[in-house]
Amino acid sequence: MKIICIGRNYAAHAEELNHLIRGGAEYPAERSRQAGGGAETLPERNRPGCGEYSPEPIWFLKPDTALLRNNDPFYIPAFSHEVHYECELVVRIDRVGKSIAERFAHRYYKEVGLGIDFTARDLQRQAAAEGLPWERSKAFDRSAAISPEFVSLQELDGDVQKLHFTLEVNGQTRQTGDTRQMLFTVDRIIAAVSRYMTLRMGDLIYTGTPAGVGPVSPGDNLRAVLEGRELLNFDIR
Repeated sequence: MKIICIGRNYAAHAEELNHLIRGGAEYPAERSRQAGGGAETLPERNRPGCGEYSPEPIWFLKPDTALLRNNDPFYIPAFSHEVHYECELVVRIDRVGKSIAERFAHRYYKEVGLGIDFTARDLQRQAAAEGLPWERSKAFDRSAAISPEFVSLQELDGDVQKLHFTLEVNGQTRQTGDTRQMLFTVDRIIAAVSRYMTLRMGDLIYTGTPAGVGPVSPGDNLRAVLEGRELLNFDIR
């Protein structure tokens, strides 16, 4: 089973991430709130294939040991002093496929869940400065929280590109996701990834995080909701 994570798939988060990696602390809250509008509000430069964004999805892998299941608590690792949450829609692959055409990609998944890509931001910042890979900051054990429940797309009106999700930290909404805002659709992602590697049943695709990422501290509670359904609710220790 593979965990495939898509990076920079929401324009506002791409801008936010540039700020964080350059050495900033949290992205200004008012800018994150402004990023919550519908897809039609995105400026032209933020659309796929435009200017500063990659013409193809950016992705990386986490090992299966990264999974954090069953709403178990997340323990902040001793090697990082700045771990951030990144809430994402997760697609579970249910057929084997290679070099899947985008027009057929919808046949390879039926259910979605929510996940959190925990990132050791201080290690990521260091790796970026040194031109090194990001695995230490992204692929550590239990860094990929996954919802115990996946929801059939049929129960969600069938369109993976018309879904809303939120992440609350200690009861306050920190991230609001609208899959219409994705720079690369789920089907485009599946087509791009399967060009290079075979997708198998049970593989998980974390489809990217919206703006609003931030640090976690011991005692925090994280709650994630997809279309009114609570899928994640766990504590930080």
